[in-house]
Amino acid sequence: MAIIKPFKGLRPPSEIIEELACLPYDVMNSEEAAEMANGKEKSLLRITKAEIECPDVEDIHSDRVYNKAVENFKAFQEKGWLQQDGEAKYYIYAQTMNEVTQYGIVGAAACADYENGIIKKHELTRPEKEEDRMVLTRYLDANIEPVFFAYKAVTEIDAIVDSIVKNQKPVYDFTAEDGFGHHFWTIDDAETNKQLEQLFTDKVPFTYVADGHHRTAAAARIGLEKTEQNPNHTGNEEYNFFMAVHFPDNQLQIIDYNRVVTDLNRLSDVDFLAELSKGFDVENMGAEIYKPAALHEFSLYLGGNWYKLTAKAGTYDDNDPIGILDVTILSNQVLEPILGIKDLRTSKRIDFVGGIRGLVELKRRVDAGQMKAAFALYPVSMDQLINIADSGNIMPPKTTWFEPKLRSGLVIHKLD
Repeated sequence: MAIIKPFKGLRPPSEIIEELACLPYDVMNSEEAAEMANGKEKSLLRITKAEIECPDVEDIHSDRVYNKAVENFKAFQEKGWLQQDGEAKYYIYAQTMNEVTQYGIVGAAACADYENGIIKKHELTRPEKEEDRMVLTRYLDANIEPVFFAYKAVTEIDAIVDSIVKNQKPVYDFTAEDGFGHHFWTIDDAETNKQLEQLFTDKVPFTYVADGHHRTAAAARIGLEKTEQNPNHTGNEEYNFFMAVHFPDNQLQIIDYNRVVTDLNRLSDVDFLAELSKGFDVENMGAEIYKPAALHEFSLYLGGNWYKLTAKAGTYDDNDPIGILDVTILSNQVLEPILGIKDLRTSKRIDFVGGIRGLVELKRRVDAGQMKAAFALYPVSMDQLINIADSGNIMPPKTTWFEPKLRSGLVIHKLD
């Protein structure tokens, strides 16, 4: 069963939360981070993306950048921009998008649960990204940003969250610049915290990494590293745990993650469509944007027209947790055999566009001549994600896109 403990959070005063809170480090480059932090002295980006304060730095993974992050982290605490809670507790973090709100519990997940498979993953990590977050965690001695976990919904946990939300005023409540709402409560009652901890132990056999595989892997590695360095290790030290927001699965929705390609592998538009017709029913839908409406249905934008592609029966395996995925069908029937794109992680001929940008972004990139064609996919379901994780399989790259992204800075977990 999952171990999810309360912890003494390091948090900003409510009056500066909107200036301090920021998007996670991996949804922007350094230039975008600098622009987002411009005019915001208290932005957490000055810690999570400290290269923005290191002019002309050549390597954003250098000691100079990590040391700057440490300097700023200490300064934020000395200035009172981050303040330590006196008691260990859980927190509720809710997000609102399109008038729908999802409620997560912020708690400290166990590094051991990642090692023993209680925390389940569905993606491979890239070593360089994992190493970067591990080094930053080591320098700061803190989980500066939360990871996004899911668990199979538990009625008793839902009831506790519902009661607190209805009867207690949030300590943070703001709408970010992207229009998404962020709401945050502290659970101060000791008995309620004990009850939640027991419910996680009794009712939650597994948790699932939804977003943040690199941060999760990095946190687990830091836990092992500190264990080996401590001759008096007991297993109860704070470094044995890392910060995660745990959302019930029935409140989450995965957004589509689409593909654009630079060329048709020397095929003409007509010949490409003819190749597609071997595995798909192809229907020209005209110039109006067409969005896939069901599993195994795709839309293709090519030459100013949208096409509906429906995979033919027998070309996929709905009994295989990986074979059922539309990203698998697209790779197996189009990207690899027709377009010659074999490795999605390294190929320069393909790019990926999160569904939050809309299908208009696919059209824009093709019409601008940046890309030759675009494929829109029907989104993966939470059931599919859980089935894959439970079966020990790994999803193909760039399969899931969760939105809204967790804001960093609402609470931090120190490892000391």
